[in-house]
Amino acid sequence: MALGMTAQSTPAAGRSPLRARLALYRNPLVVGCSGFGVVLLGWLLLVVGPAQGTIGFDAYAYWAVPVLHPYGAPLGTVGSFTYSPAVALAFAPAHLLSFGAFYVVWAGFLAANLVWLTRRYGLLWLAILPVPLELYHANVNLLLATVCVLGFRYPALWSIALLTKVTPGIGLLWFVVRGEWRPLAIALGATATIAAVSFVIAPGAWFDWIRFLSNSSSTGPLDNGSYQWLFPPLWLRLIGAAALIVWGARTDRRWVLPVAMTIAMPVIWITSPAILAAIPRLRRHPEETVPAISAPPRASSPGVPRAAT
Repeated sequence: MALGMTAQSTPAAGRSPLRARLALYRNPLVVGCSGFGVVLLGWLLLVVGPAQGTIGFDAYAYWAVPVLHPYGAPLGTVGSFTYSPAVALAFAPAHLLSFGAFYVVWAGFLAANLVWLTRRYGLLWLAILPVPLELYHANVNLLLATVCVLGFRYPALWSIALLTKVTPGIGLLWFVVRGEWRPLAIALGATATIAAVSFVIAPGAWFDWIRFLSNSSSTGPLDNGSYQWLFPPLWLRLIGAAALIVWGARTDRRWVLPVAMTIAMPVIWITSPAILAAIPRLRRHPEETVPAISAPPRASSPGVPRAAT
C-alpha cells in the first residue's frame, strides 16, 4: 500500500514545480502587468519599428561596424560604435548574416539572458520600460547583467564590461575590497590578453578609440538636446558607484553590483537600467556567485579521527 501511494504521488510531485511557477500568474496584477509588457514589446516591434526605422538601433552599429575604422559615425547617430576594437573584431562575423537575421539572433540571445536572469518573472519584467526597449534596440545591457551574476564564478567574463562600456568595470572593485586577488587577476589578465590580440590585428583602431573616448569626455557627449543634464557628471557617479560597491562587498550584498554598474554607465540611456535584471538572480541563487576557482574545504572522513594539532 505504501509503495502504491508513493507511485501515485510521484506524478503529482512532478507537476508541483510547474504549478508553483504558474501560480504566480493567477494574480490579476501580475497577469495585467505581464500582458502590458508583452503588448508594449509587440507595439515597439510591429508599430514603432516599421514607422520610425529604429528597430535594432544598437544592433545595427554592431553589425555594420568597419573593423579597421570603427569610429567614423558621431556619437548617438545611426551606426555609432563606441566599444573597443576587440569588440568590433568579435562582431566581424555578423556580416555573414543579413541585418534582419543578425538582429533576430542577437535580440534572441538577449531575451535568453533575460529569461535566465528573471526565470518565471520574465514577462513581468517586460512591463519595466527599459527592458522592452533594450530588446528593441538590442544593446548589451542584459548581457552585462549576466556578467554581474556569472562574473563571480567566472571572472574572465568581466572583460566584456571592460571592453564594451568600460566604466561598469568598476564592479571589479568588489574583489579588491574583499581581498580576492586571484579572480581580480583572472579578470584583468583575460582583458589584457584579448586587448593584446586585437591590438596586433588592428593597432590603429586602438589609437582611434583612445582619441574617440578623449574627445567624447572632453566635449560632453550628446549635447544635442539629450537628457544627460538630469544626471550628475560621470566622475561624481563613479564615486557614488564605488562607495556602493565598497558597502556591498563589506556586507556581502551582491545585488548592489548591477545598481552600481548602472550608475557608472558612461552615458545613461533609458535602456541602461536593464542591467538591474541581474538582481533577482543574485538574491535567489547565491550558489552561482561562488568562485569556481576556489575548491571547497575537504570534509573529514567519517569514522577517522582528525590528528591533533
